[in-house]
Amino acid sequence: MASAEGQQHPLGIYYKIWILLFVLSAFSYAVDYFDVQGGMRWTLVIIFMFLKAGFIVAIFMHAVWERMALVLTILGPPVVLLLLIGFMAVEGQYTEETRFVYRGHDRDAVALGPSDIHGDEHGAEEAH
Repeated sequence: MASAEGQQHPLGIYYKIWILLFVLSAFSYAVDYFDVQGGMRWTLVIIFMFLKAGFIVAIFMHAVWERMALVLTILGPPVVLLLLIGFMAVEGQYTEETRFVYRGHDRDAVALGPSDIHGDEHGAEEAH
């Protein structure tokens, strides 16, 4: 019986986390309501998103009560993928910057569409 009792978690913690998730969601919606723009907007949205996901995984998926080996097995691969995505984003910015600096590419260049390349000929062929 003692082991069965040890597995029971008080309902109060679930209610508190549920309310906290509503509060974090309200903050996330407040970012839109107050029309926050630029880097601050995306920083706040990402912070609130990670906080909510963390609370959901920790409490509702019971990760906080599991052995560390299991937690690292579940959370390790997504963390590694996020790090790799971050490294790719940094490298992409570096590559784009070197193209502007060393190859003389125009930062304000706009991609050409089919009508820019083919002119009215393309549209006339489709009409026939």
